[in-house]
Amino acid sequence: MRSGELARQSGVSTDTLRHYERLGLLSLPQRTGGNYREYPPASQQRVELIRRALAIGFSLSELKTILAVRDQGGAPCLHVCELLRSKLLAMDQQIRNLASLRAEMNRLSREWDKRLRQTKPGQVALLLENAPPRSNGRVVSGPRTLPKKKGL
Repeated sequence: MRSGELARQSGVSTDTLRHYERLGLLSLPQRTGGNYREYPPASQQRVELIRRALAIGFSLSELKTILAVRDQGGAPCLHVCELLRSKLLAMDQQIRNLASLRAEMNRLSREWDKRLRQTKPGQVALLLENAPPRSNGRVVSGPRTLPKKKGL
């Protein structure tokens, strides 16, 4: 099957197919007499496997390693499971960080609403100046108290 047909059937572009070839994820196809790429039928399954793996968070680099082992007759299954577990742990940490950030933003929103109610019309409330600094998704310290002056 030619690259355009494989691309359509797999839901990717022909550029994506060439990219997969360059990375070694997809075998270089045979060429026709007119120099068109001619992919074997198994190429569609391979592209679909790549797309499924990308959809659940595997990187192209990880896939290159996994598929190289598979192509050499190995069984990378344990490695694939370990990678997935690692991704789950990282995702759990991201969820905790986001939940913490959300809670902090809710607290800050209530604080800012109170501050705005206490600020006279036309006066600067210094909201951002009193926002706590964050590092790696975590609040470094509580809000700072600054003297009233012009600012954001």
